[in-house]
Amino acid sequence: MPEAHLRVDLRDDGSLWLTLDRPEVLNAFSDEMALALAEELEAAHARDDVRAVVVTGAGDAFSAGADISADDAHERLDVRAVEAANRMVRAVTGCAKPVVAGVRGVAAGVGCSIAVAADLQVVAESANFLLAFARIGLMPDGGTSATVAAAVGRPRAMRMALLGEPLTGREAYDAGLVSHLVTDEEHDAALETLVRRLVRGAPLAQSATKRAVNAATLSQLEPALDRERSGQSLLLRTADAAEGMRAFRERRRPEFGGS
Repeated sequence: MPEAHLRVDLRDDGSLWLTLDRPEVLNAFSDEMALALAEELEAAHARDDVRAVVVTGAGDAFSAGADISADDAHERLDVRAVEAANRMVRAVTGCAKPVVAGVRGVAAGVGCSIAVAADLQVVAESANFLLAFARIGLMPDGGTSATVAAAVGRPRAMRMALLGEPLTGREAYDAGLVSHLVTDEEHDAALETLVRRLVRGAPLAQSATKRAVNAATLSQLEPALDRERSGQSLLLRTADAAEGMRAFRERRRPEFGGS
């Protein structure tokens, strides 16, 4: 069975640390990693020994998103990849425990989706948040058409989604996309400090607060996930998407034909 490349560490203080562990490909998601992360988050929802969950990445990146580095990526990726992204995001937002994203380096595609869906983010200045879907002939998924727009507003969300413009850690914080900004040197200590505050908090109050804030601000998340699943499943079968993924691997500009 292929390795999941997800490190799972339940600490004595009740914090569950989930580390995406494919640093050689900037923690790009394999099918197995996506499944493992979703299952751990879903299980954490009902675990009495878990008080807070941390999702972070090994090495110099949070996650580069879906793994499209293989030669057959345009043939292999289909609606199941969208469903996996949606499941992970639902697991983050639906978890009764606070979920914190610790972000260094790139958070692109579904990596961006997960980081933004988290309740809090501790972001290093080296971070980059990127919805690069349009660059390869696809559309945002993982709920980002709702979560990013809810955080930064429609104009900035359109720039990220249509033009593939990245936000640095500083820009993401200033735009309201993430909750905490620290230097790269401070990142690990700041993340530990925030998690300690959460695990010492009142769990029932935290759960109720999370549900209330999400209900007030993410009412469009479920419709967005459904729209993204429908739209992305069609786009994944287009010649433009195949060309976009080939161009990505070959490090060249894609030539889109609109088919």
